[in-house]
Amino acid sequence: MAEAKRRLAAILAADVVGYSRLMGDDERATVAALNASRETFRTHASEHDGRIVDTAGDSVLAIFDSVVEAVQCAIHVQGEIETRDADLPENRRMLFRIGVNLGDIIEQDDGTIYGNGVNVAARLEGLANPGGICLSGSAHEQVDGKTDLGFQDIGEHEVRNIARPVRVYRLVAEAGPTTETEAERPALPSRPSIAVLPFANISGDSEQEFFADGIAEDLITALSGLRWLFVIARNSTFAYKGQSPDVRDVGQSLGVRYVLEGSVRKGGSRVRVTAQLIDATTGNHVWAQRYDRELEDIFAVQDEITESIVRSIGPELDAAERERARRKPPKNLDAWECYQRGLWHFYRFNRADNLAAQELLRRAADLDPTFSSALAVLGWSHLLHSVLGFTEDHDASRNKALEATRAALRCDEADPLAHMVMCRIHFVRGDVVAAMAAARTALGLNPNMAATHLYLGDALRGSGQLEDALVEFDEAMRLSPRDPFLWVFETIKAQTLSLMQRNEDSLEYARNAVSHPAATGWAYATLAAALGHLGRQDEARAALDELWKVQSDFSPEFARKAYAGIPGEQWDHFFEGLRKAGLDIPDEPSAAD
Repeated sequence: MAEAKRRLAAILAADVVGYSRLMGDDERATVAALNASRETFRTHASEHDGRIVDTAGDSVLAIFDSVVEAVQCAIHVQGEIETRDADLPENRRMLFRIGVNLGDIIEQDDGTIYGNGVNVAARLEGLANPGGICLSGSAHEQVDGKTDLGFQDIGEHEVRNIARPVRVYRLVAEAGPTTETEAERPALPSRPSIAVLPFANISGDSEQEFFADGIAEDLITALSGLRWLFVIARNSTFAYKGQSPDVRDVGQSLGVRYVLEGSVRKGGSRVRVTAQLIDATTGNHVWAQRYDRELEDIFAVQDEITESIVRSIGPELDAAERERARRKPPKNLDAWECYQRGLWHFYRFNRADNLAAQELLRRAADLDPTFSSALAVLGWSHLLHSVLGFTEDHDASRNKALEATRAALRCDEADPLAHMVMCRIHFVRGDVVAAMAAARTALGLNPNMAATHLYLGDALRGSGQLEDALVEFDEAMRLSPRDPFLWVFETIKAQTLSLMQRNEDSLEYARNAVSHPAATGWAYATLAAALGHLGRQDEARAALDELWKVQSDFSPEFARKAYAGIPGEQWDHFFEGLRKAGLDIPDEPSAAD
């Protein structure tokens, strides 16, 4: 086996723009152009004291002892390829993106190289313009001041499999052609941004062209209803109709972080729609789904698929933004990123993280005083501080929750998130009627917010409308099957099923709830009560033991203070299950007495 050695090197990574499209148009011409381009890389790498180490697929990987030489090689390669292809139609030109990094590599005796330095170079390549060059911060330090080249700092970017974001510099005196100047390219908005490309009709049936266009148009309209999402208008995205653009080019040209693309294929009476959400800054897939439907009513199918895609995209975008904010250095967070990192801590459901969430959410609101959602989640976190037992002063936490949520509504009276939090505040304070009214206002503004359906269902449970409550719980889980609050959905549904004497079903949902790592004492208490009602004493006591590990001070007094919206007879049923499980609960009058 070859012996490996570690050393510092300048790594150049290159990749062809739109290679799949070029091959689809003319395989023979593309292969010939690729071979010629590789020879160009070899020639200039040798002239600059470097060597090619890999040419897998349409990529080129080279190493140099000097960053300056690596950059000069990249410039000369881009210039020669531009000159060579100048007389070709634009759609037949072979453009390369190039990334240059200075990093640690592991080099084997056979010349193969590995390591994070190589990974970073490959990701930098993806951030370059077609015909352009990007450098890492470490590479830029070696070149800065040693050449007459100009560079643009395009900020820190996350790099897959690398723990910290990488500072990226773009060569602005680029040798290769670009379709736009840097000044013409729109900057990324501070909040999530998306372009919906026209869906490709791959069925061979021209009549499906209208269906494919209709899906994309409906998605643009529906996504525009998400107030936190910046959506590119139809006229801009439909300029790409009939093309197969690289999504990274689309992202740079339109100034968006995410691109949604898809296809439609009809066979007989069935249609298959595929959709995929891509991070346009990296080219990485965020989400993909396939939908197979019978085409009995084309407009009904179009509406159903559009609704399904939008339901799925919202939570996926939210999760991607939380992870992006979590990995960014705290000092560099803007208001939106503070909000997203605050949400990341909020969904951990423990005292320390909830306090961290409050600090970040306050900072987001300070950075943007009109940021109603940040204030709404701040109110929500104060409410959780009470209902999850993180404080003994329930009234103080609820008052803070009410203050922050009212501030959110003053910023934006049409923010569905603020109305949803207000619903929960009313419920824990015992006003079930006001809770239902606030929930319905929130759903009128955004019918796809899963937590609103949950909280409306809990208010219906509190008013004794158990069957209607189950409908709302099921809708919440249908809308967001991977929601961070899923353990809460399952816990509250388990409690409701128990009230309906559906004890086996209650046990199933309670077991599901405690399987989530973030589940709190409420889930374990619900499991113990379900087992108690079923007379499964040993398992019930084991559930109580787990409850004490998670929340040692759980008690009827705490529960009644946490949720005043639950009537006394429902609490009595819950605590009877806990008594049967083995919890020592002294007799006390119910809240209804």
